[in-house]
Amino acid sequence: MKKAKTQLNQEQLDRVIQMAWEDRTTFDAIRIQFGLQSGEVIKLMRANLKPTSFRLWRKRTVGRNTKHLAKRNFVVGRFRCPSQRG
Repeated sequence: MKKAKTQLNQEQLDRVIQMAWEDRTTFDAIRIQFGLQSGEVIKLMRANLKPTSFRLWRKRTVGRNTKHLAKRNFVVGRFRCPSQRG
């Protein structure tokens, strides 16, 4: 049985893309806030970025320890910086 796709409005879509670009925001944080697994985030990024931008993003995230909570070697705090709105 397939899991129902999460429907995101434009504001949520923009936020997911912003979080995915951030180096210290984990895929786990995106999953907790939006219900998207890392593979779904990759598909979302592929569909919403220019091909060159997607390739740059994938090059940055592949093998990056900070994008995976289990691979981090530092204390995990909140998902947002204090100056961030919302």
